[in-house]
Order: sequence, then C-alpha cells, then structure tokens
Amino acid sequence: MIGDTYSPPQDPLVILHADHEVLLVDKPSGLLSVPGKGEHLADCLIARVQAVFPQALLVHRLDRDTSGVMVFALTPHAQRHLGLQFENRQTKKTYVARVWGEMAARSGTVDLPLIVDWPNRPLQMVDPVNGRPAQTDWRVVRARDGETRVRLMPRTGRSHQLRVHMLALGHPILGDPFYATGPARDHPRLMLHSEVLQFRHPDGGQGMKITAPCPF
Repeated sequence: MIGDTYSPPQDPLVILHADHEVLLVDKPSGLLSVPGKGEHLADCLIARVQAVFPQALLVHRLDRDTSGVMVFALTPHAQRHLGLQFENRQTKKTYVARVWGEMAARSGTVDLPLIVDWPNRPLQMVDPVNGRPAQTDWRVVRARDGETRVRLMPRTGRSHQLRVHMLALGHPILGDPFYATGPARDHPRLMLHSEVLQFRHPDGGQGMKITAPCPF
C-alpha cells in the first residue's frame, strides 16, 4: 500500500468536537486513518484517538495524505447510526483542493464510474463499463498563477474518488503521489483537505456541521 518510508507527523491530537456519542478530530496529512499491514504501519489516527478515548469506534476513513475532519463514534449505537448515514449518503462533505492548471469553468459535476486498477492497486481508474457510480460536484474558489483552488463536494464515497475525478478533468491535485506527475507532484503534501462534515447527531438527530480550517 505504501511504497515510501512511513514517517507520520507527530502533531498533538486536534479535537474539533466531543460529547457523549461522537468525537470529531482534525487528521493531519501523512497519518494513516487505521493501521496498515506490519508493525511499521501501526501508528494511525484511531490508535492515537483510542489512547485518549479507549471506547472510540471507526466510522469512516480518509486517505493517508488527506487532512481534515474525521468523526469517530463513542458508543456502538453512534457507530451504527453514523455508519448508516454514510452508507445512505445522508452526510455532506466539503473538501478544499489545490489543483494543477487554471480551470476555465466556474463549477460543474464529474460523473465517472470508478474501479480499482488491479495491476497497480491501490490506484483507481475510470471504467464506464465495470466501474461503480461516482459523482463529484466542484466549484472554483480562485484560479491564478497556474493553479486553481477548488471546493469539492462528493456525492459518493469511492476510494480516491476526488483524486481520480480531478485527474480526469486534466487538473490533478497538487502533491498527489499517485496521480500527479512532473511539477504538479512536486509539493510537500497532497493538497486535499476535508474542510466540512455535516451529519445528524446520533442522539436526537440534530444537524451538526463541523469545520477544520484548511492548512494550505
């Protein structure tokens, strides 16, 4: 899964919200969400969270190189409740990305089915015949100096969806070790951040909107 040396950042845990059912944290770029295979990949966000909140349970994941909002459940009830919201696409996620090139249009939707690229896994690829449906809404924030800052609102949650969809538009995310090439790849990190997560609280169904400020 990870070809290069794994040396995750040692930033202290950033807690965005905590109550009796849910915990939201700001995941740093370069840290796995869950442990990989082998002792050298044991350090991960859920392990760090469980050191402080032993009862914390996994709900979803972010790619190693993506930063931003992640929610953990603090009870089995909350895990089921949140898991169904993700499964039924009742959560709303907004990402910020910096991408290669200046996008001409101001907004749009990418609707391209995705499937794992088996010989090159974990890479994903567009496959109109066998791929699983994947849709991403996007909106330009600013385009200048040969790059574009864009907000991405995925309707589905496929692996590497935002990364492959931006690549398909001809605007790979800057610093992407898998999909960017040349100067687009030459950045200190993947310029993709989960900025906002909206969901219903497992206890009572109140709408929650949690934000993690974009670090780039």
